[in-house]
Amino acid sequence: MQMPDNRYHTPLPDLLARFTLRKGLFRKERVEARLFDLNQFGCVLKTDKVFEPGDTLGLELEMTMPFENLLASGLTGLITERRKYCSNFFYSIDFIESDYRPKTDESEQLRRIRDVLDRKQSLLSRRENTGMGATA
Repeated sequence: MQMPDNRYHTPLPDLLARFTLRKGLFRKERVEARLFDLNQFGCVLKTDKVFEPGDTLGLELEMTMPFENLLASGLTGLITERRKYCSNFFYSIDFIESDYRPKTDESEQLRRIRDVLDRKQSLLSRRENTGMGATA
């Protein structure tokens, strides 16, 4: 997944990525990061943690919903690109899918999150467009 040259200004609504980092032999740190792009091939997230292209992350995506949150866990991502922005980094992450593994609930949940996200973004853009027409 290639990051475009323009900077990401707003994170995706109600969507978080979580991953765990080792901080030593017995300590782990759970990190939450905002997503700025998501499709079937990967995502772009922003965090202050430092990774190198080629590193892999175990990801969990959670979308906040009114009644029950949508959760896609067990995703593995390969960091393909890193861009520095102030004291944070934007990381382009490609999802790794094994050919030998059958379609799982994780991939179905990821598809469901993408569908709901598309609807939310469509509604938000319609609201913004009608708001602009009313003020002119």
